[in-house]
Amino acid sequence: MAEFGSKSVLFVCLSNIYWSPIAVTVFRKLVTDENISDNWAIDSRAVSDWNVGQTPDPRAVSCLRNHGISTAHKARQITRQDFATFDYILCMDENNLRDLNRKSNQVKNCRAKIELLGSYDPQKQLIFEDPYYGNDSDFKVVC
Repeated sequence: MAEFGSKSVLFVCLSNIYWSPIAVTVFRKLVTDENISDNWAIDSRAVSDWNVGQTPDPRAVSCLRNHGISTAHKARQITRQDFATFDYILCMDENNLRDLNRKSNQVKNCRAKIELLGSYDPQKQLIFEDPYYGNDSDFKVVC
């Protein structure tokens, strides 16, 4: 469970081994660099249970390493409690958004605002496609 500050954000992708571990790690670095990390609880999860317990994909690890960031992340699936705990749940694509909205409808006390991470991208890349079947160039977008 995330340590809670005054705001909380959960990054979500399909399997929690590609985009969401990158997003959570980069966001942690950003808030640390801005000296506001005490104000944020930050974590990541998967929509699916396919890779629970696994480390990030080697391409994601390489991307982070290229930016001087390391991670000890292990994939986890989103829980009902996450919808009641986090202020924001930011996901990578329309399929994630649809699945998260469906799951949130089953939670009585859902407080999370569920949105696409790309809606906050200053370069207007709204969707981060799942790179499972892709190649290294799919990570060049953010790496």
